[in-house]
Amino acid sequence: MHPGYCNEASPGQHGGPTGVQHFVVTVPPEPPKDYLVWSLCSFVYGNFCCLGLAALIYSVKARDRKVVGDQDGAKRHGSCARIFNIVAVSLTSLILFIIIVVQIVAAVKVAQYTSQRRPWGAN
Repeated sequence: MHPGYCNEASPGQHGGPTGVQHFVVTVPPEPPKDYLVWSLCSFVYGNFCCLGLAALIYSVKARDRKVVGDQDGAKRHGSCARIFNIVAVSLTSLILFIIIVVQIVAAVKVAQYTSQRRPWGAN
């Protein structure tokens, strides 16, 4: 030991024995999603066989359950809304793709027909 050395705490530190403090932080669970915006878009733009309407109804039900505090009901209705949205968007995209392909094929067939057709009077 050095002369004049005391067993005291350094400046800025507490003078007693130090202990470990534990903090418990509780993070509230994430509220279930209701997919309301997606359902509105599916209803307006992709309402194939009223699947967009069904998705919108389940989204509103999920939001109502969430407001009431029924997390399980909100999760269940939100899951149904998600499934209806996926099916509505998939079928709408498939139909749109088929329409585009049919239009392209029809345009190619018309172009082939007009290029093979002989003008009147030419023998």
